[in-house]
Amino acid sequence: MAAGTSNYWEDLRKQARQLENELDLKLVSFSKLCTSYSHSSARDGRRDSSDTTPLLNGSNQDRMFETMAIEIEQLLARLTGVNDKMAEYTNSAGVPSLNAALMHTLQRHRDILQDYTHEFHKTKANFMAVRERENLMGSVRKDIESPALLVFKKNYIFHRFFEMLTGQLQQS
Repeated sequence: MAAGTSNYWEDLRKQARQLENELDLKLVSFSKLCTSYSHSSARDGRRDSSDTTPLLNGSNQDRMFETMAIEIEQLLARLTGVNDKMAEYTNSAGVPSLNAALMHTLQRHRDILQDYTHEFHKTKANFMAVRERENLMGSVRKDIESPALLVFKKNYIFHRFFEMLTGQLQQS
């Protein structure tokens, strides 16, 4: 191999390793964010006690989730591009097509990309399931609390009416 083509391969490998390291850090943070949400929602029951405020919409954690998800998707796309360039390089003329070391390196980077992609989608799906469950539980809780409050108010009105009626009968 010529020195120029060897440098190109090494540059691609460095880019891939840098992106993989960034992805690793982002995925750890993303996982912690999703885990902290599921623990805080389980501990707190509801994230907001107001009936008029949606449970999660617009929350800082949701914005952080969306931002991190976009950043991770961008890193995954960039890493896919670098892996594609590495594959083109191994298939180009002038590069021995049976170079086992290059093929092994390329396959390793592809495996890492596949693992990170799988981990990201799994973590994102888990977070979305927790969020959906929380929204559902919040609406069910609201439905349960509303009739209970209505019954309490009717009971109170009936009780006050009964006291008033009893008082008038006693005066007569």
